[in-house]
Amino acid sequence: MDQFPLLSTLIFLPLIGAVVALFFPRGNELWLRVWALFVSVVVFLFSVPLWFSFDAAEVGFQFVEVLPWVPEVGIDYRVGVDGISLLLVLLTTFLMPIVILSTWNSIEQRVKEFVSVALLLETAMIGTFLALDLFLFFIFWELMLVPMYFLIGVWGGPRRIYAAVKFFLYTMAGSALMLVAMMALYFLTSVPTASGHTFNLLEILRIPVPSDLQVWLFAAFAIAFAIKVPMFPFHTWLPDAHVEAPTSGSVILAAVLLKMGTYGFLRFCLPLFPQAVVAAVPLIALLSVIGIVYGALVAAMQRDVKKLVAYSSVSHLGLVMLGIFALTPIALQGSLLQMVNHGISTGALFLLVGMLYERAHTRIIDDFGGVAKLMPVFAAFFLLVMFSSVGLPGTNGFVGEFLILLGTFEAAALNLQIYAVVAASGVILGAVYLLWTYQRVMQGPVREHVGTNGHGLRLTDINAREIAVLVPLAIIILWIGFYPKPFLDRTAASLNAVGQRVAAESGRPVLAGPR
Repeated sequence: MDQFPLLSTLIFLPLIGAVVALFFPRGNELWLRVWALFVSVVVFLFSVPLWFSFDAAEVGFQFVEVLPWVPEVGIDYRVGVDGISLLLVLLTTFLMPIVILSTWNSIEQRVKEFVSVALLLETAMIGTFLALDLFLFFIFWELMLVPMYFLIGVWGGPRRIYAAVKFFLYTMAGSALMLVAMMALYFLTSVPTASGHTFNLLEILRIPVPSDLQVWLFAAFAIAFAIKVPMFPFHTWLPDAHVEAPTSGSVILAAVLLKMGTYGFLRFCLPLFPQAVVAAVPLIALLSVIGIVYGALVAAMQRDVKKLVAYSSVSHLGLVMLGIFALTPIALQGSLLQMVNHGISTGALFLLVGMLYERAHTRIIDDFGGVAKLMPVFAAFFLLVMFSSVGLPGTNGFVGEFLILLGTFEAAALNLQIYAVVAASGVILGAVYLLWTYQRVMQGPVREHVGTNGHGLRLTDINAREIAVLVPLAIIILWIGFYPKPFLDRTAASLNAVGQRVAAESGRPVLAGPR
């Protein structure tokens, strides 16, 4: 490789940091935290050149790195970035320092192990987004399970083991199906290697998959990704995982890991199985709008604010899935942007819930009241993030939701207008449960037991460290809300190419994308 291996640096620098952390002597918790923060900040700084050096007009993959790994069977170490993966990689590297900083006082036991697990998880997440070899993708995909399992199972709540095992088994079941489909694609290829086949995604994309086989392979990939999203009815593992995970685990799970599912549909399902995708549109659209409405209604019924935010993810990601399968350029761009928006706003909501729980030692909504009088700065951040999640104009959530609904209405060839109408009602329901939650928690008279949090200590407003955690998220919320053009420009070429591929192989017209 003549160029600096930037992508490999992003992938393996957290892994090196995790290994180094294991050699820290016990009792050095402060230095372990400093080390984890330092490594995650350095990784983010290394990712910044991707934003500035990325050629938005280029359709193909950039910064590509290739090394033979197991050439006898057509396995290479092949990584690259395009407009689909760029924003998700930057989202991951941007959030990890925030997550590490947020755990400064909340993680007190096994700090060394926590630091190593968190940095290992960052390696797996970045690798998943950048892998261009199916075998390499599967390795990173499965590697994510291990650190997330331990984050929930070791540092989680009272039912952490149940939640961790449920998360692991659900994802493993989907992964087994995906592996079988990958093997089928592998044997469809014909290349000059010892085995005659390859896992190279770029080569596989050149091979037309028979239409009858597309249905089965699409189903295998789709189930694996639908579990990860999670789509209705594969969502039942998510509330347990969110509620039992520590705040840091909930943020990573909501902000990044769930996006692996939606990313998988964009990266693999749409370009590899276009005919099956078009055939599946009515089913996916139906499940998506059910998830939108169901997630919003169940969220409104929750007494635990953390579980409320968890169910809101089912609703929000149902909207993302609807946009993906509308297959119009506008809807595709809206869906990808909304993945980032959801990671920012829902990640921030989990951080805010965690800050409140550290002080009040309860997450039950009815236990609160008048918190804004005791924590005005906290209440201001909560209000902004809530507006972002609702989709208020001027925030990032509005841009993504508007583009998805607009693009879905434009999908006349697929008759998705009624689905867009139902999806819009889900947006309204989201405003209902979030505003109602804010009213009950933040406004009204201060409840006596809230004012003293059960330990004789009055609730105090967020400190400088916690403000430093929230300010970057607030900036991104407003930046995308008022000026989304840089984000949309970097995704347009890659997403238009995906839409055109689906159109060419399915006979479906492609509508013009946003200008």
